Amino acid sequence: MSQTFKLSPSDFAFLWNECKRCFYLKIVKNIARPSTPMPTIFVKIDSIMKDYFKHKCTTEFDKSLSKGKVEFGDKWIQSQILDHKETDNKFFIKGKTDTVVRFDDGTFGIVDFKTSKIRTENIEKYSRQLHAYALALEKPEIGKPHLYPIKKLGLLVVEPTSMLGNDKECFFKNSISWQPIEKDYNKFKNFINEMMTVLSLPEAPKASSTCQWCTYGKHGDSDLDKKTWKNNTTDNELLNIIFN
Repeated sequence: MSQTFKLSPSDFAFLWNECKRCFYLKIVKNIARPSTPMPTIFVKIDSIMKDYFKHKCTTEFDKSLSKGKVEFGDKWIQSQILDHKETDNKFFIKGKTDTVVRFDDGTFGIVDFKTSKIRTENIEKYSRQLHAYALALEKPEIGKPHLYPIKKLGLLVVEPTSMLGNDKECFFKNSISWQPIEKDYNKFKNFINEMMTVLSLPEAPKASSTCQWCTYGKHGDSDLDKKTWKNNTTDNELLNIIFN
């Protein structure tokens, strides 16, 4: 019987690489790792950055970009349900964009904001996430945002370098750099094939040897009831699970 998987672009970055068992359990069994809230300071920094750049021309993001402006910031998007012939299953992508820009020539770009330099080994992870947004916008579900064509993908890195100020107030001085991501749907399709193959397994794959949740929670050995990994697990329950 065919299955339909709901996929989140944010999981394509680090969860997939960290532990394919955790990835499988979240999507197929709806058993997510306990969530950790984003520190308020990072939420505030993100909001300030987006508010600053939404009034700028895209050439102020980076001179290599064509002229344009921000189309929208945080917005929920969703792809249509797509067939995966190799497994006879289906999937759709649902997530929230960071920033989408409209260039003066009528094309679009997807931008993700970062506050630290991008490690070379992480570019591929972010690439998968940005491609997922592009796919959802170019092949949307009926009634969801539809933008075409998307020509540019990239990361805008705003990194503090020094502090300026006086006895009343101070300011962070930031460097701005643009990390372009080549749009390559063929490469993204290869990732989708690998991911869907894992999700279509009859049982979850083995836990990663470096996954702390699998190691300490022992759900990699099927020792836990599925309910223990729901997000409403209390701190006391979680403490007993991990250190029992």
